[in-house]
Amino acid sequence: MAFSVHTNVGALTALQNLTKTQTDLQQVQERINTGLSIGSAKDNAAVWAIAQGQRADIGSLGAVKMSLDRAKSIADVSATAGATISDLLVQMKEKVVAAMDPSIDTASRTAIDSDFKSILRQITQITANAQFDGANMLNGSVAQIKFIANASATSFITLSSQNLTLGGAIITVPATASLGTITWATTVLGQLTSSISNTNQALGNLGSQTKQLSNHADFVSKLTDQLTAGVGNLVDANLAQESARLQSLQVQQQLGAQALSIANQAPQVILSLFK
Repeated sequence: MAFSVHTNVGALTALQNLTKTQTDLQQVQERINTGLSIGSAKDNAAVWAIAQGQRADIGSLGAVKMSLDRAKSIADVSATAGATISDLLVQMKEKVVAAMDPSIDTASRTAIDSDFKSILRQITQITANAQFDGANMLNGSVAQIKFIANASATSFITLSSQNLTLGGAIITVPATASLGTITWATTVLGQLTSSISNTNQALGNLGSQTKQLSNHADFVSKLTDQLTAGVGNLVDANLAQESARLQSLQVQQQLGAQALSIANQAPQVILSLFK
């Protein structure tokens, strides 16, 4: 090997190795700080792009979950109100049957009719107030509401309304019904019997839809967890491995610095040739 004061090959080699060690050390420290082995496109463009696409889907599924949660809340409010109305219809039947008793006097019939009409008003109030976030599935204001079911918003779950207003297709008893006479009470009994059956069927339909919403919400939650785990498999750093590598690189850094120091002293040997 030629001796030169202009070109120190050993020092250049040692510097290159030390620079590489510094770069690797900086990369390991960044992975430890962020917890990611692939934090940007420069680390691995293909894997980073895949991870970003999955993150976008995870974000979209968050919006799906919010939509389904709103749907469940609307359905729960409707189901609670519907169950209350069903109980009131049962109470009404007791009043109607009592009003069909020919032995009661006018005062008693008036009192029964008053209780009956009070229940009618309660049903009207419940159907009017059974709403969540402005949506009411019991008063006939809407036929159905659609909620997004997938990340691309191309699939929907439909919540159909159940119109429980008085004088409708389900509760056929009109708001003006009265038990003032046995004849009127007999007519109301027929209407009420079918109304109870219709209401129970409507609540069954609502319950089926609510279960569908709950099942799909559970699926979306599990899918989100799996996608999150998948992204982690792609980009998360193995911190135990990085810790071991950090210690190794720190030793290499110290040795590289010493090697460079030794290499830098090599030209001083030339001075001994000119003594």
